[in-house]
Amino acid sequence: MDAQPLDLKDEVARATDEFHELAAKHHELEDRLHELTAKHYLSEPEQVEEVTLKKRKLQLKDRMEDLRRRQQLGHAHG
Repeated sequence: MDAQPLDLKDEVARATDEFHELAAKHHELEDRLHELTAKHYLSEPEQVEEVTLKKRKLQLKDRMEDLRRRQQLGHAHG
């Protein structure tokens, strides 16, 4: 007999896939931020990009943390 309903397993799989996609995107943004911070001078568009990247990274990190919490709750109730 299965401990978890099928839809919960599907939801966990989707959350895991989403988490990996978010982590990959977070890594890409981190790489670009390193490129920008390595420069001695940033043009105005680069300064705007840097701020935007930092905000986007925080959004991704928050979303990944939300997924991690949900997954932990799912395991606790499974």
